[in-house]
Amino acid sequence: MQVLVINSGSSSIKYQLLEPDSGEVVASGQVSRIGEPVAADAPTVEHHSDGQTLEHHGSVPDHAAGLRIVFDLFARGGRDLTTAGLTAVGHRVVHGGEVFYRPTLIDDDVLRSIDELSSLAPLHNPANVTGIESARALLPDVPQVAVFDTAFFHGLPDAAKTYAIDAKVAAAHGIRRYGFHGTSHEYVSEQAARLLGRDPAELNQIVFHLGNGASASAIRGGRAVDTSMGLTPLEGLVMGTRSGDIDPGILLHLARTAGMGIGEIDDLLNRDSGIKGLSGVNDFRELFRLIESGDTAARLAYDVYVHRLRRYLGAYLVELGRVDAITFTAGVGENSPPVRADALAGLEGFGIAVDTERNTAKDRAARYISPAGSEVAVLVVPTDEELAIARAAARLVG
Repeated sequence: MQVLVINSGSSSIKYQLLEPDSGEVVASGQVSRIGEPVAADAPTVEHHSDGQTLEHHGSVPDHAAGLRIVFDLFARGGRDLTTAGLTAVGHRVVHGGEVFYRPTLIDDDVLRSIDELSSLAPLHNPANVTGIESARALLPDVPQVAVFDTAFFHGLPDAAKTYAIDAKVAAAHGIRRYGFHGTSHEYVSEQAARLLGRDPAELNQIVFHLGNGASASAIRGGRAVDTSMGLTPLEGLVMGTRSGDIDPGILLHLARTAGMGIGEIDDLLNRDSGIKGLSGVNDFRELFRLIESGDTAARLAYDVYVHRLRRYLGAYLVELGRVDAITFTAGVGENSPPVRADALAGLEGFGIAVDTERNTAKDRAARYISPAGSEVAVLVVPTDEELAIARAAARLVG
């Protein structure tokens, strides 16, 4: 049984062919710079399978062309997806709104509804729709399943999901906290419980998904009770290029005094803020190099980033009352010992501590980084959204 998982971005497609039961990745790859002008010899598709890497060079005009190239590379590597008997194709879809909160078999009506939700995720859902359309055209007889980033947070308590604005306006425009990275938060919290050897229903957990996009969640008994992202993925933690929480009056101030339009403000907050806006870079490896060179802007960016992590940690500690595990995941969360150590520094009075040797160990597996016998387990758990999507799709189609 094999499932093809597709994650379509605005100018990229990431994909994996997996066996859901074993978790084995049969093949994987990425299409990049879709719709962008590139040199004829520039590698734009990289495909990994059976220990070999195949590439496509030159422009990729659109997502449909990108997926056709991917299918050609599969065939060149000895795996023709059109005749492989795939169990399903699983698609990551960022926003499910109020409509979708579990894995869903895609038909024309579902696809139309996902497209209509693009107003809530204009950077993500249109690309998701394009990827789905392309995959359906190439594999018309294979079940296509949408797995939604917002699904894990659909059942947030009313107090956590409600914004304090006019209730009629909110209802008319679907304004509530939806949360994102839900597939990762759900998967990681389950893996953390497995590492602890405990039933998720017994545990209170805080999960930090820290990548270029970043979010935090508070999970009680396996159910999310709060999360940092909101109506859109812009709210919450400081991110690579996104601002996270700001005073909404800033938007009015920029419109009135700087004459900035909606599009300019959108670009500012989503693409030119966060770590990049403060330091000029959004890669943490480069940020640390700048800090080591004495760059004060980079130092400030890092301090602001950590400060926001600690604010959410404190809020969720109070909200949960008792915390059994704090888990870090995703690119920064899994690979940056300083971020983990600084986020939890000085919290020994709450039973929270980080063991320096464990934290800095070169280990890619799920592991403890708290001292033995700590009241609160501090963990690093690699996320695997593709595997979670593959398993969800396989379960749905039986």
